[in-house]
Amino acid sequence: MVREPGAKGSLSRRVFAALVAACAVVAVVVTAAASVLYQSAFLADEHDQLAGECRTVASLLDGTDGASVLEGLDFAGIRVTLVAPDGTVTYDSLTDASTLENHASRPEVAAALSTGVGSSDRASETSGYVSLYEAVRLESGEVLRLSVDRAGVAAFLMQDVALLAALALVVVAMSWLVSRRLADRFVRPILEIDPSVGDGVAPYEELDPLVTRLNEQHDELMRRMEEIQDAADMRRDFTANVTHELKTPIASISGAAELIRDGIARPEDVSGFAGRIYDDAQRLSLLVSDILTLSKLDESERAGDREVFGRAETVDLMSVATDVVGRLRDRALRKNGVTVNLSGISTPLLGNARLLDELVSNLVENAVRYNRPGGKVFVWVLPQGGHPCLRVSDTGIGIPEEAQAKVFERFYRVDKGRSRDMGGTGLGLAIVKHAATYHGADIRLESVVGKGTSITVTFPR
Repeated sequence: MVREPGAKGSLSRRVFAALVAACAVVAVVVTAAASVLYQSAFLADEHDQLAGECRTVASLLDGTDGASVLEGLDFAGIRVTLVAPDGTVTYDSLTDASTLENHASRPEVAAALSTGVGSSDRASETSGYVSLYEAVRLESGEVLRLSVDRAGVAAFLMQDVALLAALALVVVAMSWLVSRRLADRFVRPILEIDPSVGDGVAPYEELDPLVTRLNEQHDELMRRMEEIQDAADMRRDFTANVTHELKTPIASISGAAELIRDGIARPEDVSGFAGRIYDDAQRLSLLVSDILTLSKLDESERAGDREVFGRAETVDLMSVATDVVGRLRDRALRKNGVTVNLSGISTPLLGNARLLDELVSNLVENAVRYNRPGGKVFVWVLPQGGHPCLRVSDTGIGIPEEAQAKVFERFYRVDKGRSRDMGGTGLGLAIVKHAATYHGADIRLESVVGKGTSITVTFPR
């Protein structure tokens, strides 16, 4: 019977059926083997007994007329045959001797004529009995043969068929009970394996690969669930932070515009309100731009697609840094007297020019924003150990050690009140982190409070 695809079977039942079948086969084989061995031993004993009787009778016939003596004896179920040296049957206790064929070719007769004694047995093809023959040569040259019929294996089994049937039922019943217990004992440890705990132990050596795989899949599932939960928490926090960050400039713009619209603002204050509207609009524009950049970086990481920002190309990191420093140097000097210095050599790498510009710009802007008045910012672009390397250092306020692991999180601010006054969207270092990940780069931060911060980005060869 062919099992249809998808059909399931019970392991316990299969083990049970296999054990019952095995026990039944063993019972049959053992019974047959025991019967054969029993018959062999039984027939050997019968041959020995028949041979003894044959010798006894032969001793009575030596020196006499064998046929006349035999006719006066009662052999109680043993067939006695007297054969002349030429094979002619001269006497048979069961059949008229004249009707029997020549016996010279019979194995036991031929052996007795040749060596003095002969023995053989022949199985009946129809009755299931075995005929045993013992022969001995007399002094007259004649051969005395005694024979007896005994049950063969088939006849022996048929004689006790009821007993054998009862024995078979007992064996099957015992095998059923033992098989049921063994099947339950074998299968129960398998059923007790709990794939939901992740620390299952295989009850049998053959199940080690399966249980190991279940544990690995459980760990992988738990890890992914944690990642999904973390991502959900991050999106929720991000949404809340974005909403909060957007409300402040929107409220400022709305308030200033309302004052101007209703004519409440004095003519000499209109310019200040317009400036506030412009500054907050710029802040909104930067925030939206940074959110869109982070969103595309998230999409790139989630999909594993580096071409979200276009195909990678060879970019000179020194050229990117030169453009960034050129844009920010004068602004930094005007705002709080910070000077920005650039050093390095041409350092090509494979990447995205726009993202590299975002990375360098955010690092330099942060170094300027959190610097002390009249401080310095140093930008180096140099290969180290064959790796393109960018380092931005400042002489600013520094970052406390407990906050250093969090500064690359979105909207994280070491000093929320002071940071907001200094401007920025709170997404700069988050963009730096994801842009570095996009390029397969490593980030190392070193900072001492009151002395400054140094951030090093090392790109792959």
